[in-house]
Amino acid sequence: MTTVQENRGPGERVAELARIKGALREGPDPAATERQHAKGKLTAHERIELLLDEGSFNEIEALRRHRATGFGLEQRRPYSDGVITGWGTVHGRTVFVYAHDFRIFGGALGEAHAEKIHKVMDLAESAGAPLVSLNDGAGARIQEGVTALAGYGGIFRRNTRCSGVIPQISVMLGPCAGGAAYSPALTDFVFMVRGTSQMFITGPDVVQAVTGEQVTQDGLGGADVHAATSGVAAFVHDDEEQCLEEVRYLLSLLPSNNREVPPAEPCEDPVNRSTEALAELVPADPGRSYDMRAVVAEIVDGGDYFEVSERWATNVLCVLARLDGRVVGIVANQPGSLAGVLDIEASEKAARFVQFCDAFNIPLVTLVDVPGFLPGVGQEHDGIIRRGAKLLYAYCNATVPRVSLILRKAYGGAYIVMDSRSIGADLSLAWPSNEIAVMGAEGAANVIFRREIAAADDPEATRSQKIKEYKSELMSPYYAAERGLVDDVIDPAETRSMLIRSLEMLRTKHVDLPSRKHGNPPV
Repeated sequence: MTTVQENRGPGERVAELARIKGALREGPDPAATERQHAKGKLTAHERIELLLDEGSFNEIEALRRHRATGFGLEQRRPYSDGVITGWGTVHGRTVFVYAHDFRIFGGALGEAHAEKIHKVMDLAESAGAPLVSLNDGAGARIQEGVTALAGYGGIFRRNTRCSGVIPQISVMLGPCAGGAAYSPALTDFVFMVRGTSQMFITGPDVVQAVTGEQVTQDGLGGADVHAATSGVAAFVHDDEEQCLEEVRYLLSLLPSNNREVPPAEPCEDPVNRSTEALAELVPADPGRSYDMRAVVAEIVDGGDYFEVSERWATNVLCVLARLDGRVVGIVANQPGSLAGVLDIEASEKAARFVQFCDAFNIPLVTLVDVPGFLPGVGQEHDGIIRRGAKLLYAYCNATVPRVSLILRKAYGGAYIVMDSRSIGADLSLAWPSNEIAVMGAEGAANVIFRREIAAADDPEATRSQKIKEYKSELMSPYYAAERGLVDDVIDPAETRSMLIRSLEMLRTKHVDLPSRKHGNPPV
């Protein structure tokens, strides 16, 4: 690549600089760009242009080059060293970004490459602005040895230091293997694109050599695997354009840092709009299924919401939406999947979402319709006690405004965990259809009255009578309200207006926490 010559005049030097920067954008050679496009992938600069507002990108360290020698690297010293770094704006707000350039060393990370990323991460932390990484790299640059590995360590340390301070979003647009995969895992949200992005610690060849299992790259760590099975990917899209547009939308819902609140927008949806349709959407029979998404859509502004990890742990919903123009995080049981029961994956999914919302000053609304925790040997042996406690810890630790609403059933420990008053919900509301109890009436009657039922001339009639008695005495819609565990029983038609009024009242909430370095959650 041409370099600036010392004997040239100022005008010539400026022209030379322009040629160098133009060449940087074009890449090492046209064939490399063609190969990238042939795979259905954009170049690093093209991706940045889609992510940021038009003309807002400011690149830093564009002329950085590696200083490694040996293994042929001394003859290959391209500018940028395979990563584009800088800042721009998304919807007018500052966002920092780095993007691997697969056309240079396959986007592999070396010492200079890593130092560029460290620099932009430090700037994002100092400026208090979100960081977006556009990942398309082949891992550590083998020719640079341990210095490349140390570069990853610096990224991981900064990911951790920035956690809960600025939003961090990883966009997977190509391969990400080995230790490199841990940086996205440390960030708040991971986006992936079907067919072009994969993440795994050990590739298919190593897996086959060690375990004998045969699997493709997509089958091992493709977008759909991480969206539905591992839970690593919160969002999956069919192409890069759609993916980056959704990243922009997510950023519009988030604050720049943990000292700010999310940006509010004017709301044309009336605050006092009646939500009487909810009474029809939610069946009175607690055993009947329905889609909680329809409930969320009826409540939030314009029916618009952004669901996180839609395909993983589908028995719980985690969404970002707006109420009266202000961003809220909604956690809701999903009766349409496993009857809305809590299990290991649902607990972990909701816990991480609650922690994110709490870190970035996003109020929490919890919609409760839960029959309990999922029973089974597998759940117990896989650690439902420890891993289910993650959601309990997250709610108990959260200091943002918290409002819970019990739609129908709320049984056993799952009732407590789903942000009940006893673990710190600021307000607990309920519909007249609510049933709060240690367990369902049928199970409770079988335990409490088992001897009486067994001794009866007509056991079935006796059982039926005892179930009615238990429901009447201990599962009345007003039983919890009479004891101060529910603040108000409301008409479903008032749900939207009541939630908005409640959150407005809680906007100035302040919590004094005990002095501590940090807690010790059940990770």
